[in-house]
Amino acid sequence: MDELELLKKHWKKQDTEYPQVSANDIYKMILKRSSSIVKWIFIISILEFALWTFLSFFLKDHKDAQHFDKFDSDFLLIPLTVLGYIILIYFFYLFYRNFKRISVTDSAKVLMENILKTRRTVKNYVFFNLAFMAITFVAVLYIEFDQDKAFISKAQTAAANGEVFMFYAKTILIVAGVLAVFGAVLLFFYWLIYGLLLRKLNRNYKELKKLEM
Repeated sequence: MDELELLKKHWKKQDTEYPQVSANDIYKMILKRSSSIVKWIFIISILEFALWTFLSFFLKDHKDAQHFDKFDSDFLLIPLTVLGYIILIYFFYLFYRNFKRISVTDSAKVLMENILKTRRTVKNYVFFNLAFMAITFVAVLYIEFDQDKAFISKAQTAAANGEVFMFYAKTILIVAGVLAVFGAVLLFFYWLIYGLLLRKLNRNYKELKKLEM
């Protein structure tokens, strides 16, 4: 049983053997826990960014990456990458701002509002990462369709045999399957890490509502 649960238990007891615990004491404990949770959301988002950056550099020499480097893809991937970094930095700023706001909150009502803002920020962050991954896959697929000589040759052969529709349909289905697997893994990661933190934050929100009643 954590400190907050002990405080709540003692607060409800009328027995004089326990020191009187005020609603303000409960609020301070919820504030402390909420601040810690939002701090960890900020830290984990930074660590996640560092992990993906490390992996991108680590896999740069992989044969598939070297194969893709032969294409003229800078016109599409560089703006997409820059835009992605800008949006991620903005989210990091929001996480940090939410942490600072919660840390100096002086009322239960404002704390509840900040908790709701943090939950929305995390959900938008998860949605952005999943959407950006899908957009990147589509961009890579477009470049492959447009510039990969081996792929173009297969498409031309399929067209000559009257099977061009089936060829593209199979290719798109395979890519969609790979995208679905990656998306599911990423979503599970977010559910496991950020979902756990948000559930704790939601419990704090419910406790605050009880104090406000």
